[in-house]
Amino acid sequence: MAWIYLFFGALFEIGWAVGLKLSEGFTHPFYSTLTIICIFISFVFFTKALRGIEVGTGYAIFTGIGAVGTAIIGMTFLGDGGGAGKVFFIVLLIIGILGLKMSETTTEVIGQEG
Repeated sequence: MAWIYLFFGALFEIGWAVGLKLSEGFTHPFYSTLTIICIFISFVFFTKALRGIEVGTGYAIFTGIGAVGTAIIGMTFLGDGGGAGKVFFIVLLIIGILGLKMSETTTEVIGQEG
């Protein structure tokens, strides 16, 4: 379940990162409110995920998914520049995220019974 929480937290991280752009420095009330809500939900999910995932691995994957998703949305919908180099490094990030997930070891998390 921790990995599901991490994934949803990362999706909301993408939401708030894009929201920061759309809010134009928190000058648009709708996008500003949406951004703040996404920040809150993102960190709630991330906090729940860290109960079952090592903090280093969890944070790297959380931010990696957020960075990849935000870059793709930026290039696709927001007019951010792209190109072969950018796509190459996005793919490299995805490979790194998958590598971290596959190398995760099962450990007892401090303060958790079971």
